[in-house]
Amino acid sequence: MSIAAVEFDYLRKLVKDFSAIDIDPDKEYLAELRLTRLLKDEGCESVQQLLEKLRTRAVGGMHHKVVDAMTNNETWFFRDFHPFEVLREVIIPEMMAKRAAERSLTFWSAACSSGQEPYSIAMLLRENFFVPGWKFSIKATDISTVILDRARQATYSQMEMNRGLPASHLGKYFIKNGLQWTLKPEVRQMVEFEPANLALPWTKTPATDVVFLRNVLIYFDIESRRQILAQVRRVLRPGGYLFLGGAETTMNIDNNFERVRFEKCACYRVKG
Repeated sequence: MSIAAVEFDYLRKLVKDFSAIDIDPDKEYLAELRLTRLLKDEGCESVQQLLEKLRTRAVGGMHHKVVDAMTNNETWFFRDFHPFEVLREVIIPEMMAKRAAERSLTFWSAACSSGQEPYSIAMLLRENFFVPGWKFSIKATDISTVILDRARQATYSQMEMNRGLPASHLGKYFIKNGLQWTLKPEVRQMVEFEPANLALPWTKTPATDVVFLRNVLIYFDIESRRQILAQVRRVLRPGGYLFLGGAETTMNIDNNFERVRFEKCACYRVKG
């Protein structure tokens, strides 16, 4: 049974109200793909039936599960490579020089999904910048509590390991567990995971030197993007950097940022 228009409109509004994420009106197939795995647990025979049940119930746990399922959890280690290369070769050395007196740097991976991005930052730091006396803090957040639980476990399939992870890091930072690989505790402990909805006020976000907000803004409407970038400006420390995805920009959304161009990628910092 295909999804009726009224149910799909309800789903789009539910996701928008909970997360500010816009689902395109022609993405019924996405709902079918992502919600099918919830059918057995909720005692439903079709996605249509699941959505009908949602509409007749008070907002609760099932609604949160549906929103979790509809959020995009696509990620991999050292995704796109060049941002991490710039981080290693330019930005971290520059930031360490700026913060030499306090000897600490803070990183934030927003919409961290199953953890590959913040763990990539952690491995990069251990490989290149583990200097005695320096403190590196890595905060990682996501709207989905389910995916955060998986991120904390830091256990990945061979296919996930093959996506972006340097071969030299496999035996150095992971332990083989049957058909899966688990990140060693010394790396896992470098990352603090917390639930966060980017569309809500960031009351608990500390001042941050480097923000990774990559491949996230594309899922929000313009006004939500503007609000999120305004909050980034408030938490980004003077001279700090914002990384966006390759298809994202602050231009014509928040002109308080300036684009900083490197050889193979770009990032942003607050003007002034």
